Amino acid sequence: MKYITFAVPCYNSENYMRRCVDSLLIGGKDVEIILIDDGSSDRTAQIADEYEIEYPDIVRVVHKENGGHGSGVNKGLELANGIYYKVVDSDDWFDKESYQKLLVKLKAFTGERPDLIVCNYVYDHLDEGIKKSMDYKNVFPIEKQCTWDEIGKFYPSQYLIMHSLMFQTKVLRESEVKLPEHTFYVDNLFSYKPLPYAETIYYMDIDLYHYYLGRDDQSVNEKVLMKRIDQQILVTDLVTRSVDLAEVKKIHPKLEAYMVRNISIMLTISSIHLLLIDTADSYKKRKDMWNHVKEYNEALYYRLRFRTLSGFTYLPGKIGASLTIGGYRLAKEPKDYRIGDILRLTEGQLVPVACLECNAETCKRANICKTLPMWKEFHHMVNNYFDNITLSDLMKYGDKSKDFQ
Repeated sequence: MKYITFAVPCYNSENYMRRCVDSLLIGGKDVEIILIDDGSSDRTAQIADEYEIEYPDIVRVVHKENGGHGSGVNKGLELANGIYYKVVDSDDWFDKESYQKLLVKLKAFTGERPDLIVCNYVYDHLDEGIKKSMDYKNVFPIEKQCTWDEIGKFYPSQYLIMHSLMFQTKVLRESEVKLPEHTFYVDNLFSYKPLPYAETIYYMDIDLYHYYLGRDDQSVNEKVLMKRIDQQILVTDLVTRSVDLAEVKKIHPKLEAYMVRNISIMLTISSIHLLLIDTADSYKKRKDMWNHVKEYNEALYYRLRFRTLSGFTYLPGKIGASLTIGGYRLAKEPKDYRIGDILRLTEGQLVPVACLECNAETCKRANICKTLPMWKEFHHMVNNYFDNITLSDLMKYGDKSKDFQ
């Protein structure tokens, strides 16, 4: 019996795939590992074949024409023999101790197995030596089978992503989830569409999956995402249309609320990056993206537009765009933000007269202007004053209610 089928889509992965595969081999004959060579041009195919020869009872290799990450996930699901199906990116890996605990639990289940197993994942910046574990202790009971009606509330930073989920293979097939080829960000569809088909969930508080961050070509890199914004928009639309949320709400209202929130987050990400691109075409794409939601489900559109975070990324006009981008850029601790930087971001240069603006043409009267030294000094005083106040300082100013009486 194979408890888990691991699908590892590989494209030009010769430099890091061994770490991934070696971490999965610990499962021995209880698992199967399908290495999907997606038309690689380096030594990926050769390395995969070496594993199949050395571990014929565990590893299978598929060589195929390039079709993108989604096609690899689809092929793995088509061939899977395991009770559960897990996708592992070729630059990621499993924690050994957590993996062993998972296998022990899978063998110990009696009766009906849970449709979905959820585990923690770790953002791993190896180059910077930074790790951040993402858990779900506030959402699911620990090591107790539950339903969607028993879950808690998700924090804003919590999402059910591919790296944290392991569905039963039969559940995925029943959901008919199929990912588009030659498209990035398809993991969003994989971790969304099958959710209503999973009637039971089991959460293990173990840091199982290590999600490597740091490669310049990764799809989550902001600059890369902006280049691939059309694919992000496409996947957002596919996710929005993939599930009848009205039907989900009748059966599992808490799950429906999470799924609406998930769409909201995807719209937010797309809207913000379209604003960062800041062209007439990107503004049109943002409008079209929202109109597609409205055409598909008007009630959902108004809910997203006026009752969720994504609505704040679709504020009208240039002022609305500035507020959105300003809020997006505030991603550090309050003590790390100078009020001067915030004002310059949202209001522009803090200058009392036009001739002091950056890149301003030299005033013809500059040499004889009697007031210019005064304005320069005033400009310095204003900027220096605001640059010495942080958001943390403002929060302290407002700690006591009497300040506002």
